[in-house]
Amino acid sequence: MSDKRNHGKKPAPPFFNYQPMKQKNALSPKVSNHNVDPDVITGKATVKVPVVLAETVVQLELNPKIEFPEPVLEIKNIKKNLKITQCRLLLPTNKLFLAGFVRKNIQYATPKYGTKDAVISSIRSLTIDVPFNAVTEIDYIRKPQFSFGPQDQTFTFFTKSELPAGFSSKEHLLSGDLSQFDQFSGEEFNELPYCELLSSRFIQYDESLDRKMGQVYNQRGECIKAPFEEGTFTKIEEKMVVEIKLKVLQKQQMNVDSKK
Repeated sequence: MSDKRNHGKKPAPPFFNYQPMKQKNALSPKVSNHNVDPDVITGKATVKVPVVLAETVVQLELNPKIEFPEPVLEIKNIKKNLKITQCRLLLPTNKLFLAGFVRKNIQYATPKYGTKDAVISSIRSLTIDVPFNAVTEIDYIRKPQFSFGPQDQTFTFFTKSELPAGFSSKEHLLSGDLSQFDQFSGEEFNELPYCELLSSRFIQYDESLDRKMGQVYNQRGECIKAPFEEGTFTKIEEKMVVEIKLKVLQKQQMNVDSKK
């Protein structure tokens, strides 16, 4: 049976009367702590730890051309971030293969209206990725551990078989056993070296390719009035040097002597 007292009334939504707790003090109270001795093993032990094979600075030269979707009066700022998608040491050589891109966020002013004394612009941004691929030789601080698998070797067994009709009954077929295949082979599993990115540096020079003094275009491509020294462009050529500092590591076993 339905409750007559609630007949015709809408049920209250969940947590209708919920009141969030108000925090009176934004400062966390100070609490005490004390040092404890870590639990460690003592004596000689063999550990497997990352070992630095090389620490190097790689320099890349990039020369991209960038086209804007609308006329640009001037570039206000360019933010750059390095992204590495591949850093692979090709063992047993010292060749390091690098791949990635530079993420660029370009903030620029594009004209809207103008007079012979002023230009009113909107601030816009363009984000693009400038890709790169490179190979470099590194100098080892410590050589990587690398082993080849055993060379495949085949062998067979001597067999003695009866000869068919037409041969002397005193003779036999002496040969290797062709009814089976015997081989010695194997695999050797090595630790794969890896990279850690430490820092990046950018040096760049940007130059417009189609800017003409006295010709200012708005977002609709219309030529507008502007001070005589102003001009817009849509293409730039960039010369950029990127310095990447990184470590190449590999897990190796070593002996340590732990003393309390």
